[in-house]
Parts: sequence; structure tokens; C-alpha cells
Amino acid sequence: MCGIVGLFLKNDALSPRLGDMLTDMLITMTDRGPDSAGIAIYGEGAEGVKVTVQSEAPATDFPGLDTALAAELGVPVTMKVVDTHAVLVVPEAQEAAAVAALEARGLRLMGVGQRMEIYKETGLPKDVAARFGIRAMGGTHGIGHTRMATESAVTTLGAHPFSTAEDQCLVHNGSLSNHNQMRRVLAKEGFHTRTENDTEVGATYISYRIAKGASLGEALEGSLKDLDGFFTFVTGTRDGFGVVRDPIACKPAVLAETEDYVAFASEYRALADLPGIEAAKVWEPEPATVYFWER
Repeated sequence: MCGIVGLFLKNDALSPRLGDMLTDMLITMTDRGPDSAGIAIYGEGAEGVKVTVQSEAPATDFPGLDTALAAELGVPVTMKVVDTHAVLVVPEAQEAAAVAALEARGLRLMGVGQRMEIYKETGLPKDVAARFGIRAMGGTHGIGHTRMATESAVTTLGAHPFSTAEDQCLVHNGSLSNHNQMRRVLAKEGFHTRTENDTEVGATYISYRIAKGASLGEALEGSLKDLDGFFTFVTGTRDGFGVVRDPIACKPAVLAETEDYVAFASEYRALADLPGIEAAKVWEPEPATVYFWER
């Protein structure tokens, strides 16, 4: 099961409504997977790098975290706390050191990027979205996922989206049959995963291919050859939004495009209330075909 949504805005006038529209889309998909939910929002760029982390004890872990990290790294650090998540902005040169320091404190890394922030937790989409105030978030594009766990536990780290490179993330509907084999292949290349979730392997595979010089489109095309199973991938990058389905394409998917946006969902009902949807070009994405839009 699982439900995926994505929204790529071509009209900047809609940017303040991004979080609101994505939230409604994701809530509509609740019955496809009610155990956890997450959204990646691409908003305003930071003067540095945003490092989003999650804590099981935010009341203990977050007070003074920015000050302590700044002292440890010797650089300015700013922090925004959003429920169980914190978004810390550090100079780009200190990204690796900041991630290592935060993980050493037992914090869970959600994602890193100049524009991307990822919020995910266990629970219903409506509750997860409310906890993080997703409706009030603006931006240019975003992707979301509501999960029905099949191959790994219901945990925050098992929720989607998965981010394995800067400003890059992925959500997935389906199941990869060769993810353990691919996990070993990627580890030999120095690309390691943090969870047992097969989707993280898909995200890591795409990051690996890009690191080796492939474009996002080439990496998504490579997934059709190297990843076995049935899957629909929706990816986000700093400036783009991509969709690919496996050659069998047994998982439901629908795209809609207007002059103002491109929208994706597992089912049309998640798109039905978008502005101007009655005039949209609506179609089922073809199997084994990469779709990509970029600002």
C-alpha cells in the first residue's frame, strides 16, 4: 500500500500555500498507510546548510543545543525547533562535523540541504502535519508519504522521505526484492544505510549514481535495471521533482499538470481539490519512464 504525494509549483504566487495543499493531499491518502507520515519541504535557501534532526526527548536535547554546537565547531549556529525536530543552520564547510557532533549526541539525522527540511513521525498524517505546522510552510515544491509498514518496524527512522544526499530525498510505494544485495554493493562503495527499510536503499542507490557523475534522470533510469521489485519513486532535489515507475507498474499513480503546478499522487482523489485541477492535463505515468521537472 502506502500513499505518495508530490507538488511542484511553477507559479510563485502559490508558494505560501505549498504546505497547506500538500497536507490536504497527504491526509486524503491516509487509508493507504496510517502508521507514519512525512513531508519534505523545499523552502527558502539558508546562508549555510540546514541540518534537520529528530529527538525522542526534545525538551532535554534541544535547549542550548545551538550554543553548544557553535562552541564545539567554532562557528555561528542558528536553530529552529519544531516539535520533535530541530533545524540547525551551519556554514557549509562545517556540514560533516556538525552531523557527526549531532549524531554523537544521539540525535537522528533527517536530512541536510540548503533548502530542504524533512519532518516525519509515527502517527496519522493529520496528526503529524499538525505537530509540525506543515500547513503554514511555504516553498517551491515538496513530497510526502503515508506508510503501511511491511518490511521493517514502525519507527520514525523507518518513515519516509529518506534523504541520503544534500537537498535530495525520495518516497516510495512498493517493495524492492534485492535491497539486501544492493545494500552490500553500496556499502562496498562507501555508501552506507542507517535503517532496514528498502526505500533507504533506493535513495542511497540514486545518491551513489549521482556521486559517480550521473544526472538524476540517469540515476532513475539506472534504478529500472539495478533495483528489482515493484516500485514508484518520487524524488525531490534542490530545484526539481521526478517520478519513475518500474516496468510492470502495478502500483497506482497519477500525474496532473497545469500552468501553475505539477502534482503527483497515488490516487486521483488526492488531487481533486487542487486549484484549477478541472483544467489540468491528467494522465497515468508510463511504466519504466522518467518524468522530471526543474525550476
